[in-house]
Amino acid sequence: MSQKLDQETTSVEPCFAVQLSATRRGARLARLLTERQLADWGVPYEAAAQVVAELAANAVLHGRVPGRDFRLALRLGDTGTLRIEVTDARGDRVPRDPDPVDGEAETGRGLRIVAAYAERWGVREAPAHAKTVWAELTPGRGPV
Repeated sequence: MSQKLDQETTSVEPCFAVQLSATRRGARLARLLTERQLADWGVPYEAAAQVVAELAANAVLHGRVPGRDFRLALRLGDTGTLRIEVTDARGDRVPRDPDPVDGEAETGRGLRIVAAYAERWGVREAPAHAKTVWAELTPGRGPV
């Protein structure tokens, strides 16, 4: 006796999520995994890779708590908008809009890079005293 199942066509946005060690190696892996996943989805990844590199580096540098990882999530919307989320363990250290950076400074450009590539970005509270920094990239937008 065979059973026929009704197959509905539902629109599910592509999603990728991974938990990584809060180390420089984990931040590098976040960028590499982003490039690979977006290539698999057939999406240009250069801008997204830059944003992920900055957000992952910030999670490792400013959001690290010993023994806790950070999480990377990518979601591709129906309109082609890519949402990048990086969740780290330091909810008490919330990034703010970038200030002008001295041309000789070695740090402080990360969020300016994110803002240049992203249509919009922000921070939200996450469970367990964590935070999620997110950015949305639209197709065809490059640094402003």
